[in-house]
Amino acid sequence: MLRLDQIKLNPDQSEEALWERSAKLLRLPRREIRSLRVLRRAVDARESPVLVYTVAVEVAEEQRVLRRCADRRVSVLDEPGYALPEPVDAPEIRPVVVGAGPAGLFAALVLSRCGARPILLERGQPTEQRIRDVNAFWESGLLNTESNVQFGEGGAGAFSDGKLNTGTRDVRHRWILEQMVSCGAPESILTDAKPHVGTDKLHITLQNLRARLLEMGCDIRFGSRLTGLHTENGAVTAIDVTTEAGQYTLPARQVILALGHSSRDTFEMLYDAGVPMEPKPFAVGVRIEHRQADMDAAQYKTYAGHPALGAASYKLACHLPNGRSAFSFCVCPGGQVVAAASETAQVVTNGMSEYARDGENINGALLINVTSEDFGSDHPLAGIAFQRRLERRAYELGGGGYLAPCQRVEDFLAGRPSTGPGKVLPSYRPGVTYTDLRDCLPPFVAESIARALPLLGQRLRGYDQPDALLTAVESRSSSPVRIPRDESGQSGIAGLYPCGEGAGYAGGILSAAADGIRAAEHILYVIGREKS
Repeated sequence: MLRLDQIKLNPDQSEEALWERSAKLLRLPRREIRSLRVLRRAVDARESPVLVYTVAVEVAEEQRVLRRCADRRVSVLDEPGYALPEPVDAPEIRPVVVGAGPAGLFAALVLSRCGARPILLERGQPTEQRIRDVNAFWESGLLNTESNVQFGEGGAGAFSDGKLNTGTRDVRHRWILEQMVSCGAPESILTDAKPHVGTDKLHITLQNLRARLLEMGCDIRFGSRLTGLHTENGAVTAIDVTTEAGQYTLPARQVILALGHSSRDTFEMLYDAGVPMEPKPFAVGVRIEHRQADMDAAQYKTYAGHPALGAASYKLACHLPNGRSAFSFCVCPGGQVVAAASETAQVVTNGMSEYARDGENINGALLINVTSEDFGSDHPLAGIAFQRRLERRAYELGGGGYLAPCQRVEDFLAGRPSTGPGKVLPSYRPGVTYTDLRDCLPPFVAESIARALPLLGQRLRGYDQPDALLTAVESRSSSPVRIPRDESGQSGIAGLYPCGEGAGYAGGILSAAADGIRAAEHILYVIGREKS
């Protein structure tokens, strides 16, 4: 097979045109192309929007064709696949995975596929119950602190846009996407340059993945929170698990910590138990919300709304004179701003889209980098305390009931409170309170956002439009803690394998899932070595 890059079509052209374009590039009659498969599809909107494809084609005498066309866009297709580790016999003391987010689920999947029969603990609830709990919170403001946007099957990503793009290359990524498709995710994630599942499709995928894990002998225990750690001679021997029915001790020699970035009480317990930790830089800010039609027009111009392009997204960043960086994060086209609190009397925002991305608004985080120097302490958990202070201020400014403080961009830049919306209507539930966000944001964050908005508006027309809405506070962009680990994947306590976003090693669904797989590989190596 040959790989052809940079094949361009305009939005009105059918993918059938790829055959003619490929034949022309290869200097062949179309009939000599035996097969064609799309490997990647991207939108380039820098000028007039075009669709950019990478395809795999089958032809006779590949080397002759390759020499004759002599084009750098043509190469031999190299598709390295991920090979699962060698199967093992299930050990008497089964490996434990703590957390059913992307890292934990895919760690459990690989362990199960290879015969290790893991135990998967998740403090939250399965998808079906979790959806009911989250909707009840959004409708009534009644928060379930153990089943919410942060905790439950699928982790925080289960209520998001379900983005699967990543800035890293890893042979595991394709395998992860294939597993998701086999569990009900849309096939488009295998070819889109910026793949997304959407919350609605992701919920279906999670339920099917759970069924697959159970079939392979994985013991899944929801409503089960890690609350204690037992060690001997520097190695883990057991863990305490708390459920509604009480607490029990579970023997354990290998424990994967796939905690997610919001398991604050678990981080505190692990720190008290002697697990080494260190503070990690992250970012905080607000959600900015625009009308999707405005962002489509800004990027796609006359092609705005074209079905081949879908809803426009964006990725923006700038460096500020005060030494800070401002950047967009977790942009949700056609989505909504969601209440994402996991602790009482605190307001946290996040973004969510369904697969169709057909909502009225687009929202994204507008974040400012923070470092340990901003936390007010050098304690390893100082970043958590910093987050909590912001979230409590946002709750108080919102007036309680998990209403979120909100402000028009024009008012924010002018330094006056907002009294209501303009043409952009807020999507956040249970509702917003119009106010001045400077009363809940740290001064350096507010100043940095004010400086960044006009600069980012120069990069994307309309980004700083007067009626765009800012909703606070976005504080859970990534973990404020890192749990150091060695080359074997273990922390300072032998048998503990920190991984994923919560441990400070990955950002986003795909990279967290790959990190969970690496943890599983380390454990399978240990189990296999002990049996040999």
